[in-house]
Amino acid sequence: MEEVSLRAITPEDLPTLFTFYSDPDSVAMVGLPPRDEEAFYANRAKNASRPDGRARAIVVGGELAGDIVSWEDGGQRRLGYWLGKEYWGRGIATAALTAFLDLVPERPLYADVLRTNVGSLRVLQKCGFRMLSEIERGADHDPEEYTLRLG
Repeated sequence: MEEVSLRAITPEDLPTLFTFYSDPDSVAMVGLPPRDEEAFYANRAKNASRPDGRARAIVVGGELAGDIVSWEDGGQRRLGYWLGKEYWGRGIATAALTAFLDLVPERPLYADVLRTNVGSLRVLQKCGFRMLSEIERGADHDPEEYTLRLG
């Protein structure tokens, strides 16, 4: 497998990340509405200023492959990641998440994934996340998603 590493996200990374986040197949995989360029950069600036946020670039063979983030939401530490489509299916997300979990010691850690996104579900499960039951998730949760918890 290729070498996967994490590093701080730089302003130079943002155009590439915007391209990844704009890909129609990627957007469909996560079920989030696409953002235009202005909204993407505004969201990035807002998230970068959050004291509870942690974000890292995912690098493969010296190339930016995506990013991985964690933040507080409603008293829960949440997690998300995004890879450029050309990096899917190569074990990169699993390696990046494994490394990121060492940087984020807080537990429990939660992640949501569309039920149709079996690749991401498998990544989370390989890294020790377990699916919450419908009762644990609560009545107001999106029925199209699974919620998983680590710790």
